[in-house]
Amino acid sequence: MTITILNAIIAVVGGVIGAVVLYWILNKLTELLPSKPQELIKPYVFILPAFAALGFYLIYPFVQTFVYSFANRDSSAWVGLANYQALFASPGFRTTLFNTFLWILIVPSFAIVFGLLIATLADRLRPTGEKLSKTLIFLPLAISAVGSVAIWGLIYRAQPATQNQTGLLNAVWTALGGDPVNWLQLQDGKVNSFLLMVILIWTQAGFAMVLLSAAIKGVPTDTLEAARIDGAGEGKIFFSIVIPQIRATMLTVFITVLIGVLKTFDVVYVATNGNFGTNIIALNFYQALFVSRDAGAASAIVVILMVVIIPFLIYQIRQFRAEEAAR
Repeated sequence: MTITILNAIIAVVGGVIGAVVLYWILNKLTELLPSKPQELIKPYVFILPAFAALGFYLIYPFVQTFVYSFANRDSSAWVGLANYQALFASPGFRTTLFNTFLWILIVPSFAIVFGLLIATLADRLRPTGEKLSKTLIFLPLAISAVGSVAIWGLIYRAQPATQNQTGLLNAVWTALGGDPVNWLQLQDGKVNSFLLMVILIWTQAGFAMVLLSAAIKGVPTDTLEAARIDGAGEGKIFFSIVIPQIRATMLTVFITVLIGVLKTFDVVYVATNGNFGTNIIALNFYQALFVSRDAGAASAIVVILMVVIIPFLIYQIRQFRAEEAAR
C-alpha cells in the first residue's frame, strides 16, 4: 500500500515537473526567433504537446485498430472483410446490436423524462427541500457502476421458495402470491435487458436533472407571467413555452447520455456477463479480445462501435457551435 501511494505521488509530482520543464524549454526556443515569427509560432508550439498526445493515444490506436479489423485473430495475416461478414452472419451479434439499439433509444429518453420531471417538481419546493431532493437524486451518479449493480442486485435477488425473500422485488412479488423469479436470468430474455437499463437510468437521471433544472430556471419569468395573464394553464405553459426554450439543453443531455450508453460495459458485465440475451456491443468487444482471443473480430467490433458513435459526436459538436453562435 505504501509503495502504491509513493508511486502515485511520484507520478503526479514527476508529471507536473515534466510538463513545466517541457513548456519552459519550448518557450525558450521560441524566444530565440524574431518577434513577429515568435508571435505567430508560439501558440502552435504550446498546443503541440497536446496534439502529439492526442495523436499518439487516440488517432494512432484508432488507425491501428481499423487496420487490424481486416486481419486474422492474431493479426498475422489479412482476411479482408471476413471478420465483418462473420459478425453480421452471427445471430448472437445481431442480438447484441439489437440490444444496443434498445439501450440507445430507451436509456437517454427515460433519463430525460425522469430528469425533467424531477427538475420541474423540485423547483416548486422550498429552497431547503429543493436542495435536499436534488442531492438525493443526483447521489447515484457519484456511485460507481459496479456499486450500482450491487445495490440493484439486492432488489432483483431471488431466494428459493422455501426461504424468506431478501430481494425487494421478489418480496413484493411473493407477497402478492407469485413464485420467486430470477429477474435477470429469464430464459426468454425479453425483460432482462430492460431491468439492466433501469440501473443506468437511475444513475443518469440525476445528471439530466441538474442540466435541465438550470435550463428551466433560465426561462424568462416575464414570458411565463405573460402566458398566465393570458389564461394559459400550467400544462400549456410547460409544453408550449418551457420545453421549446430548453430543447437545446435536452438534445445535449440526450446525446451525452447516449454516448455514455454506447460505452456501457460494467453494468452488463457485472450483472449477467452478457448472458440471458443481455449482451451489448462494448461487452462483446471485451469477450472477443480477452475471452476468445480474437483480435481481428474485436477490432471489427470497435470499428462498428465507432461508426455508430461518430454521427452523434458530429451532431453534438454542431449543436454546441450553434448554441455558442446564438449567445
